[in-house]
Amino acid sequence: MATTIERMRNIGISAHIDSGKTTLSERILYYCGKIHRVHEVKGKDGVGATMDSMDLERERGITIASAATSVSWAEHRINIIDTPGHVDFTIEVERSLRVLDGAVLVLCSVGGVQSQTITVDRQLRRYDVPRLAFINKCDRVGANPQKIRDQLEEKLKHNAVLMQIPIGLEDRHQGVVDLVSMQAVLFEGDEIRRGEIPPDLREEAHRRRNDLLDAASMFSDELTEAILEDRVTEELIHAAVRRGTIARKLTPVFMGSAYKNKGIQTLLDGIVRYLPDPSEVKNIAVDQSAPPDAPAEVVLSSDPDAPPVLLAFKLEDGPYGQLTYIRIYQGRIQKGTELQNARSGQRIKVGRLIRMHADHMEDIPEAMAGDIAALFGIDCASGDTFTDPSCPYTLTSIFVPEPVISLAVSAPDKKALDRLAKALNRFSKEDPTFRTFVDPESHETIIQGMGELHLDVYVERMKREYNVEVATGKPQVAYREAITKKAEFDYTHKKQTGGAGQYGRVIGYLEPLADGAYEFVNQVKGGRIPREFIPSCDKGCKTAVKKGDVIGFPVTGVRVVLTDGQYHEVDSSDNAFQAAALGAFRQAYAKAKPVILEPVMKVSVEGPSEFAGAVFGSINQRRGVIVSSIEDGSFSRVDAEVPLSEMFGYSNQLRSLTQGKAEFTMEFLKYGRVPAAVAEELQKQHAEKRARETG
Repeated sequence: MATTIERMRNIGISAHIDSGKTTLSERILYYCGKIHRVHEVKGKDGVGATMDSMDLERERGITIASAATSVSWAEHRINIIDTPGHVDFTIEVERSLRVLDGAVLVLCSVGGVQSQTITVDRQLRRYDVPRLAFINKCDRVGANPQKIRDQLEEKLKHNAVLMQIPIGLEDRHQGVVDLVSMQAVLFEGDEIRRGEIPPDLREEAHRRRNDLLDAASMFSDELTEAILEDRVTEELIHAAVRRGTIARKLTPVFMGSAYKNKGIQTLLDGIVRYLPDPSEVKNIAVDQSAPPDAPAEVVLSSDPDAPPVLLAFKLEDGPYGQLTYIRIYQGRIQKGTELQNARSGQRIKVGRLIRMHADHMEDIPEAMAGDIAALFGIDCASGDTFTDPSCPYTLTSIFVPEPVISLAVSAPDKKALDRLAKALNRFSKEDPTFRTFVDPESHETIIQGMGELHLDVYVERMKREYNVEVATGKPQVAYREAITKKAEFDYTHKKQTGGAGQYGRVIGYLEPLADGAYEFVNQVKGGRIPREFIPSCDKGCKTAVKKGDVIGFPVTGVRVVLTDGQYHEVDSSDNAFQAAALGAFRQAYAKAKPVILEPVMKVSVEGPSEFAGAVFGSINQRRGVIVSSIEDGSFSRVDAEVPLSEMFGYSNQLRSLTQGKAEFTMEFLKYGRVPAAVAEELQKQHAEKRARETG
């Protein structure tokens, strides 16, 4: 089906865990005719949702990897990406939002704006993504869409405007009143019946419609005039709401129950009407050939005849080789098109070009600006830009958060070790937040990730997909070291053996650096250290900050200022000044009162109010600081800051404390200083480890 760019939408479905994203995606596929039977997330039929194509996703009832599909609605093509809700898989959300033009923010009509909703909203803002809100689960006990709209305004600072009001709630939920057409929309099976607004809702419907007109008229003088002259049309309202939504100054709010098949068709109409097509989104690239004094940023054109520019935003290693998901921002590509990787300079020819439907593929002859497609058999990294060889553009890459937890893994024998290496190589290429390295001292293979669940899932995938029975060590927290006061150094490195010696002297000081990792400042005057040896001093200090002397973790928040030094005509060299800087750093570091920092997590626990006391107690036990607690009838939420080292095994404890009725999310917040007793214990463990390694 040939589609003009104006009839194309690229949308993501984002929300807090268990708000119903995947259920909503499943219903959208069904009503668009992409699937002919609905399956549930934890389906009793053993099939599971279409967009959760991984066995692990179906078993656990969670989304782990984002899945892409394409559907048709009202003569528009909608490319949809269903994203995970768990913060451990945040990179899947980041990379999806990087390539989307609009989003549907799903909220539970009882839970409302929850912790992960706030995180997802922050990510949407980072990439300037316009959004609609869909208040789901209006059939649940305690459903209150009006309260959720107010939360969008108070907690997320959205200009949220109801496009509908519900006809009945909880077990009496039948449909919605459309405030634009002023009709009742009832959902009966697969059919929609439009009719008169029920008498008991007419007054509220007129009041809410006036609110909608007030908000929409801010974006259209034509609508303002029409309101004054009493000649408002549906087209004028749609145009004004669309303008406000695309400018990210208005959030239209829809509602329904995805599980009960209510509200899906009207939401699809809203997606087509109010979210932007790719030509209405400003996409910026960097011109690498621009001179230093000229602006390097260029706005990409959605013209299909312009030189192609595309971003590889997600990789998957399948049975037939690497599958690379791409978003085309400019131009068009087809089989045989020659492209160049802007990062590596490597040239490739497009072979097989496909469109994805979860884990199914459909070959397509060409893809043009605005399309999300996939390529087979090209070698690249996540976030690489591909362009026409004559086009020197590159796109900004994806924000990748730093991993906060690590785990030692080992395989039982040589054969299994080879398979483990293959698995680690593949996973670290696919997921930039999953990292792996070999510890130079213990020679253990270490994997790093965003949380316990993140690493759990990868260990499980190693067992299933690579048949490796991985043995795992105790999770290791990514501690940091930092200095607390200024300390001076004056260090001479002198070595005289047969032949040329080594000589270098460096003088200066270390000082704490707020909100930074490392900074090197050269204040040497009069050539006391030749210019060619200054980078050597920087290199020596960079080596020193990789491993602090307190517990062997990287040093952060330190500025090294070099003020003076000495050199020898013959014996000074790059290596001599590197060694001098390394020795100087260690000399001053001991005097700079170093401390240990630990990752502190933002933890949100949500569950029935009756268990709030037990939740408070469990957080206090784990050195947590409670920041806020909200009690809303039978539901309560506790926000706290807890050290990561204390969070291991918390999910099991919370389950037993709350009879499995509460859940928690956590994400990295900051690094904080560890208490003296914990610091002593860590230093003791470090000393024992060194004694074992040297002994």
